[in-house]
Amino acid sequence: MIRRKKIYSLTGRAVIGFVLILIGLVLYVSIANRHSKNMTIRQKILKAFYPAMMWLTKAAGTNQTIISNKTAAPLVPFYSLPAKLNNGNLLKLEEFKGKKILLVNTASDCGYTGQYAGLEQLYQEHIDKLVVIGIPANDFKEQEKGSDEAIASFCKLNYGVSFPLLQKASVIRGSDQDEIFQWLTNKNKNGWNEQAPTWNFCKYLVDEQGKLIYFFAPSVEPLSTEVLRAIAE
Repeated sequence: MIRRKKIYSLTGRAVIGFVLILIGLVLYVSIANRHSKNMTIRQKILKAFYPAMMWLTKAAGTNQTIISNKTAAPLVPFYSLPAKLNNGNLLKLEEFKGKKILLVNTASDCGYTGQYAGLEQLYQEHIDKLVVIGIPANDFKEQEKGSDEAIASFCKLNYGVSFPLLQKASVIRGSDQDEIFQWLTNKNKNGWNEQAPTWNFCKYLVDEQGKLIYFFAPSVEPLSTEVLRAIAE
């Protein structure tokens, strides 16, 4: 009987501990999302634990690849590429000559979705010399299933996104790959780079003359020292 009582006591403590931890997690997610609007439970959880995920990826050294080439000239002019905003209007890339352009494949249901906030801050703080362009894609674990209208609303309501968002497209190699990403990932077009997106929120930096100069993997945050240094060059 004494042994059974000890077992029941330990089991009861474990259950109480688990319940308290669960309550704490629920409260944390709720507080972290006090300003969130029209988010799914998954999106709220991902947003709440984004800082922890980034800390873990940095500690593990994953998804932190940076590739650069500042001298290779493109074989196909960057500014000749077609681009269409998520509202259907055409976007002329040549309008951004004289500014750097950071192109990012984005998604609303990804562990990296929290980077929308950093991308918006980067855009606002360097708006005189930098344009951020988001290209939503559903290529990785179907983490961007929404329509262009739903994506725009989600980004505006929850992250205050004001930088251009293009229509949802495929960014990985294939017959339906977006033309901008065909250029970004084909050395016969951009002059040197073959690195395709490895996941959502890969970042490609084009300089003021339309040359691709950097690739940043997903775990390189928009406000990281590496990105800020590349923009300032």
